[in-house]
Amino acid sequence: MHPLTLDRLRAVSTATLTTVLFKKGFRNTFLQNLRPLNPKGARLVGPAYTLRYIPAREDTDPLTAFEDRRHPQRVAVEECPAGHVLVMDSRNDPLAASAGNLLVTRLMKRGCAGVVTDGGFRDSPEIERLDIPAYHQRPSAPTNLIRHHAVDLQLPIACGGVAVYPGDVMVGDAEGVVCVPRDVADAVAQEAYAQTLYEDWVEARIFGGAGLFGLYPLTDPDLAREFTEWKAHNAVRYPLLDK
Repeated sequence: MHPLTLDRLRAVSTATLTTVLFKKGFRNTFLQNLRPLNPKGARLVGPAYTLRYIPAREDTDPLTAFEDRRHPQRVAVEECPAGHVLVMDSRNDPLAASAGNLLVTRLMKRGCAGVVTDGGFRDSPEIERLDIPAYHQRPSAPTNLIRHHAVDLQLPIACGGVAVYPGDVMVGDAEGVVCVPRDVADAVAQEAYAQTLYEDWVEARIFGGAGLFGLYPLTDPDLAREFTEWKAHNAVRYPLLDK
């Protein structure tokens, strides 16, 4: 991965990312029905470390299951690398928690970049106050063992209806989470950063009273020259553009 890719992704919105990914042929990248516990918290950016759940069963998921040090959920929390995002496939089922405050706190203390589930979290008020981005469908107090059986780590999963492979880059903001396939992450980050610069200029023009035609998309040659001049004049505001 290019050394500037993660920094570029921190500077762009999930909306811009979905457009850039669509231009590259990727239509299904926005995880559905997920929301941040703290919309005003830090941005989520980091490679995915994956955990998969299947439906729980009474003979395999008693409360004593957590005494086994090989339990995949607990192994995931202890082994997800610093700077990575723990992404959990909970089958879009928020009827029981995918994790709770203590596990998310442990991820935070280990330096992980965030946690994502297409289920729910318990202890959500406590998680909301933590300094780690966390995304889920909705709060869910019951322990995960009631609904979820953790089975494997670091394999392709589905989360929010999107295929997530280990090492794909997860990007989250107040709108939700996008999965950027790892093989295109560098190119997507560079293009999305450049697109953000253009959209900042367009926004300023619209606030100034400009109309859309010829501006968005940029088809007017005079406006294109104006944008080129503006970009050169404001290069210091966008230090990651062409490095």
